[in-house]
Amino acid sequence: MWFNAHGVNPLVRMDHAFAAPFRAGRSCALPAAMVIVEFHGGACMHARVLAAVIAAATLTLGSVTGIAGSALASPPTISAAGESTVNDAEYEFVLWLADYDERAIVRSTAWTALLEEDVAAGILRFFQSEWEYAESLAADGQERNSDFVKYIVDTCVPEYSPEVCAAAQHAWTGTPADQETFAGTGYAAAKERDRRVREQDGEQAAALVATDRAYVALLRDNDPGAQVRLAAAWALRDGATDGDLVEFFSHGWAYSAGLDVRAHRSEVAVREATWRREVARLTIEARNAEEKARTAAGEALVQARAAAARAWGGIAQNAGPARVVWQDAERIALGQAEAWRQVAAAAAAADSANWKPILDASGDIGGQWSAERTTARDQATYWADLYQTAVAAEHAWSKTPA
Repeated sequence: MWFNAHGVNPLVRMDHAFAAPFRAGRSCALPAAMVIVEFHGGACMHARVLAAVIAAATLTLGSVTGIAGSALASPPTISAAGESTVNDAEYEFVLWLADYDERAIVRSTAWTALLEEDVAAGILRFFQSEWEYAESLAADGQERNSDFVKYIVDTCVPEYSPEVCAAAQHAWTGTPADQETFAGTGYAAAKERDRRVREQDGEQAAALVATDRAYVALLRDNDPGAQVRLAAAWALRDGATDGDLVEFFSHGWAYSAGLDVRAHRSEVAVREATWRREVARLTIEARNAEEKARTAAGEALVQARAAAARAWGGIAQNAGPARVVWQDAERIALGQAEAWRQVAAAAAAADSANWKPILDASGDIGGQWSAERTTARDQATYWADLYQTAVAAEHAWSKTPA
């Protein structure tokens, strides 16, 4: 079994990301650096030749800065001999996107970078251009429909929402037109069919107790997730019926909780994209300026040092806000993980059968938030370290050489 230098088997980690083809029969416009692989049924996705996995095992981790801020007799440099290097946090962030980004084409593009023969170069290119390109493709209406259908397929539980699950599966294995119909009207129609079955049965509505309604009101007013609060408010709106409350317990609660996780990931990823692209660009500028400074003299040396200082200053300007946002993301994920621990406990203690769907889902949702906390903590540490080093490097290159 092959593992890369980070102790990860890329083939195992990529299984679920590549399990979802984009769409049967549709061609994909991709950067020239990517390879199109046609799978059974005509579905397309990007992939690297699997031999790249073996090559990935030889990745030697480096530092963005090379020298910590304490060694300032010579200013920090990007890396020895100008080589492209990435560190653990950068690798893990791309792996996070490959695993969890809600857009299939972004996940696939991230895996392309991780399976590059030169993993460091693949990740740097991902930050510089391929990530942005994948995001532009993901904004296509058919891509959004496909991603939405896949989300429902992945999260739907047939025991509680059989019509929604069946309709989603039909759309997923169907054509782009089927997926567009499901996203536009089919999902709502399937939910309504499930609702009618539950109302005709009457068992779940009859099982509602006052404490169920009180807990939903508590969620409406205090849940840390915006989508859960909205769903709870809708279930308790003026004119709502017991059927609305049953719908919340059967499907709406877990569905909206999943949206909160996705929204959290998307928010930090969108902001991270800007920082990563800028830092990648500035890193090249700093590297080039440092190379010139090593051989320049006189005014050329002054200009090279000034350019290196400006580049490092720009890196610090990006690293500072990034550090704060990831620290905030860690706090949010910690709060959500604790909230879902409490939900799991309440569901386990509830007498009402209506709590079973959320009891089944609570472990997975809580686990996702715990994983998000770990990711956020690691990224916050990375940006904090980079900020300190960048500030030190800017100061060092700003000094007049002896």
